Amino acid sequence: MEDYNQFVRRLLLNYIIGSLLAIFGVGGITMFVSIKVGIHVIILLFFILMISIMVMFSVEGLIFYKHLKPIKRAFKANSGSNEIIENGIRQLYQLPEFSVKRIMLPHLLSFSIPAIIISLILIQEKMMNFPHSYVLYAFFASFLVAALHALIEYFLTIRTVHPAIEILKMKLQDGSTLMPKKEAIRVPIRLKMGIAIVLIGVFPVFLFLLAAQIKLHEIAGVQTNLFWNWAWAILAITVFYSVLISRIMAKDIEKPINQLQQMMKEAETQNYVMKENVYTDEFSDLFFGFNKMIVEIQKQNEKNEMMIESFLMVLSAALDARDPYTSGHSLRVADFSKRIGQVLGLPSHEVELLYKTSLLHDIGKIGVPDSILLKDGRLSDEEFDKVKAHPAIGENILKQVKPLNEIAGFLSGVRSHHERMDGKGYPDGLKGEQIPLFGRIIAVADSYDAMTSDRPYRKGMPAEKAWNILFEGKGTQWDPEIVDLFLEIESDFRKENYEIAAASLS
Repeated sequence: MEDYNQFVRRLLLNYIIGSLLAIFGVGGITMFVSIKVGIHVIILLFFILMISIMVMFSVEGLIFYKHLKPIKRAFKANSGSNEIIENGIRQLYQLPEFSVKRIMLPHLLSFSIPAIIISLILIQEKMMNFPHSYVLYAFFASFLVAALHALIEYFLTIRTVHPAIEILKMKLQDGSTLMPKKEAIRVPIRLKMGIAIVLIGVFPVFLFLLAAQIKLHEIAGVQTNLFWNWAWAILAITVFYSVLISRIMAKDIEKPINQLQQMMKEAETQNYVMKENVYTDEFSDLFFGFNKMIVEIQKQNEKNEMMIESFLMVLSAALDARDPYTSGHSLRVADFSKRIGQVLGLPSHEVELLYKTSLLHDIGKIGVPDSILLKDGRLSDEEFDKVKAHPAIGENILKQVKPLNEIAGFLSGVRSHHERMDGKGYPDGLKGEQIPLFGRIIAVADSYDAMTSDRPYRKGMPAEKAWNILFEGKGTQWDPEIVDLFLEIESDFRKENYEIAAASLS
């Protein structure tokens, strides 16, 4: 609990110093300098201040205790009490806002109301010879002093709660980085800066005008409308320029922050965008650092992509090496599938995913014994059932890769590349468009390469014969659209290669 006690001591110190400075340092000095009174009135004013302060501390202390209760419970809780700790953290995030509300409501009212009542009674009893308007002036001054105190307290509380939040987050058992909803804690820079600058601009001017009015009243013995016409004009100009300056400064800060936030949102979707660094202040360092980070991430991603692709190539080559007669099969299927995907108009990232899926489409054959996989003759029903299990085996193998989300896009194509449009395929007997697109594409590419490749028990058939088989199997075994696209691609490809070969011989 030492951490909690230190936290509370820091809050109390901030509050007590701020309150005493506001009441005696600003309000008291302004009051005693502005009015000329005897020693007995000074004693009465001091008495009013002390009574009001005691009421204020009593009322505000109850509110302060209520605000601290969830935080105290969180500090006392064991490490496993996540709900209690999370409530404490949420309370800490909201404590700066609560401090403002506490000062502007119970703090201000519990101080002002007793002071006003006692002052009016003493004036009524002729114990203080002040106009009633002085009490109104004092209330306005108290409001401004409280607003300035609340602003200072807000920023001091922010500095105080940060270490406490870090301590409580370390107690969360699952290591959660709990954050309450953004709208519950977010106070825009424009609002904070606007209030701060307006208060700093208006506060001394208004206090000076009040003091001047009191002095004029004491000297001339009357209150003049002319003074207040002039005073309100001065206040209006002060407020106008304070608001204008705060808006200009806030926009100057908000623009780079919004740009950085947008860049971070893009980075979350792996769309790494860099912004031209046009700033000459500390934001210049932030943009330089962020852009440098993006460059390094892109370099690392390129390395990772190269490593993954190399790994997939090695894996497919190792699989093909089990059977010398099917060497290069996975690479050829991947190439055919990629070309189909491009003609279909798939986005480039999906074409790349299709290519990698095709490289691994037969990875499940690792689970098929060599005696079956390399058998020269016809397979028995039992042996064929083991071969038919390889798509599901392949999916299960890939599911072991961590993190799964990096490999999830491969799973459906690997599992479904032996499904048929008529529902007679395996392992799930899917029909038509129930079969994932990658599965339908790989099925055509895989069948064509299997038919045209040499096997121990037969010679690979001519391309034209394989085309005819694919054509005849449209709608029953293979997707008609994909077959038509593939036949068109292969025809153009062979024609192009023929023309290149003829040109080289001429």
